[in-house]
Amino acid sequence: MAMGTQTWWLFFLLLNLLFVDKIHGSRKQDQAVRNLNRAKFWGGSIDRSSETILEVDDKAVFGDHDGDKSRYYYAQQGLKEKDRIERLPGQPEGVSFSQYGGYVTVDKTAGRALYYYFVEAQQSHHTHKLPLLLWLNGGPGCSSLGYGAMQELGPFRVNSDGKTLQTNKYSWNHAANVLFLESPAGVGFSYSNKTSDYDKNGDRKTATDNYVFLRNWLGRFAEYKTYDLYIAGESYAGHYVPQLAHTILHHNNHPNSTFFINLKGILIGNAVINDDTDNRGRWEFLASHAIISDKAAHAVAKLCVSFSSSSRDDQNIDNECRKAADEIEADTESINIYNIYAPQCQDSNLTSIPKPPSKVADPCIDYYVDAYMNRVEVQEALHANVTKLSHEWGLCSNVITKWVDSSSTVLPLLSEFLNRSLRVWIFSGDIDGMVPVTSTKYSIDKLNLTHEATWSPWFVNGEVGGYSEIYKEGLTFATVRGAGHEVPSYQPARALALVTHFLKGVPLPNTTTSAHT
Repeated sequence: MAMGTQTWWLFFLLLNLLFVDKIHGSRKQDQAVRNLNRAKFWGGSIDRSSETILEVDDKAVFGDHDGDKSRYYYAQQGLKEKDRIERLPGQPEGVSFSQYGGYVTVDKTAGRALYYYFVEAQQSHHTHKLPLLLWLNGGPGCSSLGYGAMQELGPFRVNSDGKTLQTNKYSWNHAANVLFLESPAGVGFSYSNKTSDYDKNGDRKTATDNYVFLRNWLGRFAEYKTYDLYIAGESYAGHYVPQLAHTILHHNNHPNSTFFINLKGILIGNAVINDDTDNRGRWEFLASHAIISDKAAHAVAKLCVSFSSSSRDDQNIDNECRKAADEIEADTESINIYNIYAPQCQDSNLTSIPKPPSKVADPCIDYYVDAYMNRVEVQEALHANVTKLSHEWGLCSNVITKWVDSSSTVLPLLSEFLNRSLRVWIFSGDIDGMVPVTSTKYSIDKLNLTHEATWSPWFVNGEVGGYSEIYKEGLTFATVRGAGHEVPSYQPARALALVTHFLKGVPLPNTTTSAHT
């Protein structure tokens, strides 16, 4: 490819990162994924050399060249109670669980700190010890607080007035103690005093910072150190989750390590896991659902064969590939690509009185969450140190304009986990057009696993919740019927049933008996 073309496409990427789909300085998850794919394909600015196993940074565990671990790890005694959230503004009455929020420094030299929000399990479940679940949203660059906690699986949902909260009766803290992390630095309330850090984010650095965060956090909340830990996430967290799990296993088994994290399994949904099959599955899904033409799908599949294809050096093929890809993007811009049957937001204005609770996900909730999270009293209650931020809180970061490394696949990591007997579940909302079910099926096929239980329905509350299959090597794949990209937003009851079975390590119910949430 000519250098001029590379430079032009990189400029296009950065322009989109800064100006597309802005909500008070934020961009939405779908644009983040689109732009990363474009940068991988044409930008030439992303290191994709880590094609198999993520290289782990030992310096952040065993010290830098001076052997100084204090740059990364520090005493946590007494910090837990300082992080306790007494009450969130506008929260409902009768909250029966403890919640915490605050910062964990992951690099003292740079002044880099990640923000977390933690909700303990509902008190009615305290008769037995429920596991610890870490949740990560993707993007890259999108907030686990704004999406995961406030729109998906957290205990509250933001009302349409942008000031008050309603109870989410399908919160995942019925099944676990749930920890939400805004990562990497530059996302949400997470920050660095060294602003050049925002231009150095990528897969490897994110995995390292997340690991350092988790070690420090487990020092602060020492009672959870012996708990079973599960890591879950969606979208580009299909990279974050396996890469963090790999980093944990690496350090758990390192001869110099004195810290053990009790990792038991991972759960990823509508996840970016293998570029070639992810993209091929997306084109086929969009064509089969009458969103793009068969001609466009065939053209892009033929001309844009592989991210590693040597044909990319042919200018004519490159131009035709780009033309076909642009046609697909144009055809999908007018719909909610996260849920191809969901309405678009028609009125983003806040209401003076909250709308009544609805079983249908509100298409304008992004605006409610953004308004709520940018209220001063909310930030004070959350212990968000906004005075140190070089950016306004947003659902997706507008200061992360580069992503320096992104593996084309995490499939070798999934194979590693299965060989180590970690629990691995993958789920897919079946009407997501961003990372659709066909993409995930093709990617799983690349693992060459052996079926134990073939494709069959699973049930919740007397209805089909989706379909699942189990592999002898230990992987479970499940669809969630009628769910878009953010499965817990669109099908909260089915999502809670799924995570409950995952955490218990039992198959999803294949009959209507005992299939209630």
